[in-house]
Amino acid sequence: MQAIILAAGMGRRLGELTKENTKCMVPVNGIPLIDRLLRQLSGLTLNRVIIVVGYQGRKLIDYIGHRYDEKLKIEFAENPVYDKTNNIYSLSLVKGQLQEDDTLLIESDLIFSDRFFPMIVDNPYPNLALVAKYESWMDGTMVRLDDEQHIVNFISKEAFDYRDVGAYYKTVNIYKFSRSFLQHQYVPFLDAYTKAVGNNEYYENVLRIISMLDSHQMKALPVGNEKWYEIDDKQDLDIAEALFADDQDVIRKYYGRYGGFWRFPQMLDFCYLVNPYFPSKRMKDELRANFDTLLTEYPSGMKVNTLLASKCFGVSEHYIVPGNGAAELIKVLMEENVKGITGFVRPTFEEYPNRFDSSKQISFVSKKEDYRYSADDLMDFFGEKEIKTLMLVNPDNPTGNFIPKADVLRLAAWCEERGIRLVVDESFVDFSVDYKTNSLLSDAILEAYPHMAVMKSISKSFGVPGLRLGILASADTALIIDIKKEVSIWNLNSFAEFFMQIYNKHEKDYLRACDKFLAERDDFERQLKAIPYLRVLPTQANYFLCEVLPPHTAREIVIYTLRRHNILTRDCSLKPGLDPDRQFMRIAVRNHEDNGRLIEALKTFGQQ
Repeated sequence: MQAIILAAGMGRRLGELTKENTKCMVPVNGIPLIDRLLRQLSGLTLNRVIIVVGYQGRKLIDYIGHRYDEKLKIEFAENPVYDKTNNIYSLSLVKGQLQEDDTLLIESDLIFSDRFFPMIVDNPYPNLALVAKYESWMDGTMVRLDDEQHIVNFISKEAFDYRDVGAYYKTVNIYKFSRSFLQHQYVPFLDAYTKAVGNNEYYENVLRIISMLDSHQMKALPVGNEKWYEIDDKQDLDIAEALFADDQDVIRKYYGRYGGFWRFPQMLDFCYLVNPYFPSKRMKDELRANFDTLLTEYPSGMKVNTLLASKCFGVSEHYIVPGNGAAELIKVLMEENVKGITGFVRPTFEEYPNRFDSSKQISFVSKKEDYRYSADDLMDFFGEKEIKTLMLVNPDNPTGNFIPKADVLRLAAWCEERGIRLVVDESFVDFSVDYKTNSLLSDAILEAYPHMAVMKSISKSFGVPGLRLGILASADTALIIDIKKEVSIWNLNSFAEFFMQIYNKHEKDYLRACDKFLAERDDFERQLKAIPYLRVLPTQANYFLCEVLPPHTAREIVIYTLRRHNILTRDCSLKPGLDPDRQFMRIAVRNHEDNGRLIEALKTFGQQ
């Protein structure tokens, strides 16, 4: 068997990364793609490796040099018109060598699991393509399979239909061909096709024609959950570096993304702090039905969106400001409207202290083993401090600590007496027991405590983080006016605006979703408590702070669940306010099926 690597392309979409190098010389986590590929091929028994070069070909040849001579016999072929042709021409340049042996055909812009080559080489079927179930990041050649995994059609970009994606597979661009197939079918069709159509085409088009003859010459081998990525641009490179990071770097690569994990469709994200049961299908159908209009029309300005927020959340329009996520409002509040010494409760959501002068912060840290605290604890601690503002996340993140509404109002009255602004972030309050009566969002409450401001991220309990929607409410109208001046007049997109427009007619579904969540959290807590190396802290939010008991560490559990089960969890051990000598994880509550997957992964970790 031989291997042929196509490496003639210019890789323009990678910008400056390929200005002086061909695409396969781009490093992923410090290792050039070509080195990773040749190392993987070194584990096979091959008669030779032929690399078709073009753009910056001499640099590639010099780079490879003789470093692999002991393991591989490497030959080169050159495509001198790489800028005027496509990969069908690169392959036609070695059509003679193609017919001399069984062949692995590989494109050089791939990064993939070490299992791929053994999978395809050890499979007894002679003509085989590695394929992966279609995911949204994939581009290029798609195929359809029959019940016996024969490739019955290659789908061109022109024929691609999003209604059929459930039946599509993406070719990984690693193929195995028998010498007989290459001699008697592929190369003759390759010659005919290039003569008829030209050289600025793709070699898969020849396979498409062969598949149309109903000859069943090609089969597909799905790669399942094995990792791979095709690197065409900088975004692809960024994702590939996360997928293939080593254990020392993998957590930083994922956590540093701050979301966007839909780009990893097979990964289960337990850092994801949202309601798993809302929006309802009915509400999503209504959003879909209006997709074209919402995508192509401008959203309304601040005045209209303030009225919608007022209607949606039951607060006077004079007391409320909607934001592009709570994050926008937090930034404006902390950087422009909070003055003087400010009190924080640690551990907490770090966006608040991160947006404020560290020299003006005073932090309360609970002395209790489970980090519980009450309104009285805060009043006792801050009563001796000259603070101008007190920040409270309730329920808190990551501890899940919850101060009942009556006690929060006592704290608000205490702050009023002292001229202290109390900011309460109640983004997770709808996950609390008796959630229907726990919110502070009402005109009567806000008017009774004008020094209080209430922040709420709509991402969390409403399950719509992609909309980027949050609100801030206060009877301090001067504060509301100041914040409105600081944010853009068009700070909400049309989808977020439409969500607020239609929410009230779906409110019963929302209440049912919250009730369903509470039952699921109780069940998940019971299962987590059965994991012997975790101590599960009580919570009123949609996550559990779990202490990892010795000798285990949170980091090794996070890496294990990510590597072995493709499940991402959060290591909180270094979070300010938590005991640095103890280990902690924060585990979100998802739906019943997802929670069950994590429980099984945690059980297998304990059995190692």
